[in-house]
Amino acid sequence: MSVLDRYGLKGRTAIVAGGARGMGRAIAELAAQTGADIVILDILEKETKETADYIASTYGRKTKGIVADLSDATAAQAAVEQAVAEFGRIEVLFNCTGIAPNTYVLDIPAAEWAQVMNVNVNAQFFVAQAAARHMAEIGGGSIVCIGSNSGFIVDRPQPQAHYNASKAAVHQMVKSLACELGPKNVRVNAVAPGFIVTEMTKRGMSNPEWLTTWTDNTPMGRLGKPEEIANIMLFLASDASAFMTGSIVIADGGYTAW
Repeated sequence: MSVLDRYGLKGRTAIVAGGARGMGRAIAELAAQTGADIVILDILEKETKETADYIASTYGRKTKGIVADLSDATAAQAAVEQAVAEFGRIEVLFNCTGIAPNTYVLDIPAAEWAQVMNVNVNAQFFVAQAAARHMAEIGGGSIVCIGSNSGFIVDRPQPQAHYNASKAAVHQMVKSLACELGPKNVRVNAVAPGFIVTEMTKRGMSNPEWLTTWTDNTPMGRLGKPEEIANIMLFLASDASAFMTGSIVIADGGYTAW
């Protein structure tokens, strides 16, 4: 295997949970460019089909879109089993599900708290669990989750206690999975982005106070791009990071350095 080949996913199949748009779509496209077949799992029906069709036609890779509520354990298991049935084996999982409502802590309804935990934590766990069951059977694999720098610090000025708590949970989940699955040759890592230009941050970007605070507190002076996070996720999934597991890689333009 050449040096460059170690950084790609040629000949492998990757599930991208939450891959219909944003950072999920970015890693789905990048993985396809390096030779991976792609399975998009998402609850957004229209966007899931559009993304899968685009990847198949643009990069010539076998691609499948599966619509599922991944916060339901049974649905997540069924979606992974469908992917395995159609593709034969799954070597990589990119876990990208996430939402970020901005509600002041004293006003967060119980239902909203539960929804954030369901999408940000439960969905990532259920898909990882289902994929890891299969990976253990085939001799190993790689799981890469999206956490957040909000799992380490309290970003400002937006209120998001539930989001912050959910991302801290993802980080600890990744470490726990890495330790328990290591003997099965299943690696589990995460990238913790800062502020990235996606659908999730559009509301904040339209608020001059928020955007100014975000950029002023980022040493690089700008928001990140989805493809910049995808580059790191690809590395974590590839053989180039073969001795990495349980790592949380911060990619926030230096935001947490201050």
